[in-house]
Amino acid sequence: MADSNKTEQASPRKQQKAREKGQVARSRDLMSSLAVGTMVLLLASQAPSFSAQWRALLSRSLDAAVIGDLSETPLLTWTGLTVVRAISLIVWLSWMAAMLGALAQGGLVFAPTALQPSFSRLSPASRMEQLFSLPSIGRLFKSLVPGAAIIYLAVGILSREWNTIIGVVHFGINRLAGYLMGHIFELAWKSALVLLVWSGADYAIEKHKLGSELRMSKQDQRDEYKEMEGNPATKARIRRLRRQIRRKRMLDEVKKASVVITNPNEFAVALEYRVDMPAPVVVAKGRNLFAQQIKQIALWNGIPMVENRPLAHALYRAVEVGQSIPPKLYAVVAAILAAIFRAQERAGGPKAGR
Repeated sequence: MADSNKTEQASPRKQQKAREKGQVARSRDLMSSLAVGTMVLLLASQAPSFSAQWRALLSRSLDAAVIGDLSETPLLTWTGLTVVRAISLIVWLSWMAAMLGALAQGGLVFAPTALQPSFSRLSPASRMEQLFSLPSIGRLFKSLVPGAAIIYLAVGILSREWNTIIGVVHFGINRLAGYLMGHIFELAWKSALVLLVWSGADYAIEKHKLGSELRMSKQDQRDEYKEMEGNPATKARIRRLRRQIRRKRMLDEVKKASVVITNPNEFAVALEYRVDMPAPVVVAKGRNLFAQQIKQIALWNGIPMVENRPLAHALYRAVEVGQSIPPKLYAVVAAILAAIFRAQERAGGPKAGR
């Protein structure tokens, strides 16, 4: 029931964590089939050079025997060198094909977690359970299918060539060798092709299986998001507390303002100006409820409030708290401040630009 909830594809982070544990879609059959296919092709292409090398070895051995200089040690040495020269390129290129197949499936994976010792792997009971488990039976089935296909190919070639095989005793040695090698190569490349196709299907099965194992539920995605980004509720609470602190600081700054420009009900922007300032500075701004709080602080502290809808809107939209007003608003704000200064002088009160 729990697995039925896992309907979402694995996230990149979960795929990366699985990769760090060595969980990568990989088919060992694909690597071996590439190696076998490469070996078959190279053996077919290098067959003429093989015969030349062995003829040279035989000629050298006979010449040494004629002059009486043939012993067991040089014969083994010559044979070993011939074998090494014959198969070294084939072995190297086959190994390279297998490695390229492994890299193509999952790249280079270093998983220290998978290398850690686990005593459960050494338990006989655990090994017996794995031996008779469904995955083990599935692996056995996967190994039988290509084997059965290869046997089918071999039987087909024998059935097709049966009449010729009956008369093969009348062939000369060269014709017999060519006949046998030709059909052995035919069975080899067809078998390699069967293994390659089957291993490709096996890789697709392994990739689908791993994708199914790594699937996530909606809750898994939410938990991962919380782990990566933090709990959304906690982050919202932090933002709310920061906003409250910022607003409290702005309300304290309103007490130093020279004037509050209002909209009148939607916006309120508090400006501070002193004679040593190059331009008035916005010390607080708000809209709706917070604008009413700014106006209330201004009223309690005797700070002049001026209703100017376009100016309040422009200041609220264009100027952040702590910034000076833009030059294009100098004239309008200067006229307001000048009017306030004159009114305060007539009233005999302190100047707003003290």
